[in-house]
Amino acid sequence: MNSSVDMMLHRLRENENLTKQEYTYLIEYLQQEHGDDRQALFSLANEVRHQFYDDRVYMRGLIEFSNYCKQDCMYCGIRHSNKEVERYRLTPDQILACCEDGYGLGYRTFVLQSGEDDWFTSERMAKLIRTIKARYPDVAVTLSVGERTKETYQAWFDAGADRYLMRHETASSALYAKLHPTMHFASRQRCLNDLKEIGYQVGAGFMVGLPEQTAEDLAEDLMFLKELMPHMIGIGPFIPHHNTPLYDKAGGTIDDTLVMIALSRLVVPRALIPATTAMGSLHKRGRELALKAGANVVMPNLSPTEVRPNYALYENKICTGDESAHCRACIEVRIGFAGFRVDMQRGDHVGLQNETEPMIYWQQGNNHGQACELCEENLKFI
Repeated sequence: MNSSVDMMLHRLRENENLTKQEYTYLIEYLQQEHGDDRQALFSLANEVRHQFYDDRVYMRGLIEFSNYCKQDCMYCGIRHSNKEVERYRLTPDQILACCEDGYGLGYRTFVLQSGEDDWFTSERMAKLIRTIKARYPDVAVTLSVGERTKETYQAWFDAGADRYLMRHETASSALYAKLHPTMHFASRQRCLNDLKEIGYQVGAGFMVGLPEQTAEDLAEDLMFLKELMPHMIGIGPFIPHHNTPLYDKAGGTIDDTLVMIALSRLVVPRALIPATTAMGSLHKRGRELALKAGANVVMPNLSPTEVRPNYALYENKICTGDESAHCRACIEVRIGFAGFRVDMQRGDHVGLQNETEPMIYWQQGNNHGQACELCEENLKFI
């Protein structure tokens, strides 16, 4: 164990902050082959996660309701310029049917995610949110639909939306400009600040392994998170898509992404951090490894099976099998084998939770059958 790294990690654990130079050194060092030091980092991150969330893993029902997008992000498979993707847009009734299905399966958070699709106007989304909250008063509604005006965010909050996810992608304004030719980092910051001011539980986050990304850029991401103090942090590896300008670039790695998840847990200890689908797409145990590095949320897919392959933000995204919200037995077994327990509550940020509300667990083998054949095959890798 490198003594200076050990000292820095424990200082980060205690103070929840370091200098940019120290972050950069840690990232450069830990992303090299220093397995013992990485494990020490993961242990610290796990300790912090356990302090605030015990062994709970909160479940969110993800509904990817439209892959139309007006933006042209260089890395994204549903970018506006990609003419090969088969576009789809669920109707409000189809979205509500997904919610009905998810509620019956036990989900108490719905994550409504899409590209930046202007068909879903402020009024249409507000009506949809009001309907969901009227039918299911005990659920949390999370939105992830990109940049809108503060007035629109306020209207959706007033309609009942609880949370908003919007990754900042990278805190380097120069790198952000290269990756987002139709967007501006200042606008991204404005949106995140507006959302916090309105009262949303806010999620930010970034990609690891982007072309031209440096350890210093990643240090800036940690400093950005510390300043924003989001309720949620989404971190995933860059995975190139064949129909984007970055198709021939090297992608991010599992190990590098795990390091950034763990460091983010130490910087923002109370954050809700998903073990993302992208991690599971890169490695059969990717989400379990993320949980052991400090993550505490999993978002199984409630979208209609026939549209899932078309919401391909990156190459080889898993879109059938155990990422499905319906594979309950498999999800619980996998999370249990990793040393955690599934919790079906709303799963609010620890500072906002109802302390009297009991944990609600899935029970293996409940009325939803055993793991499917694919899930049973995947369990061999745990």
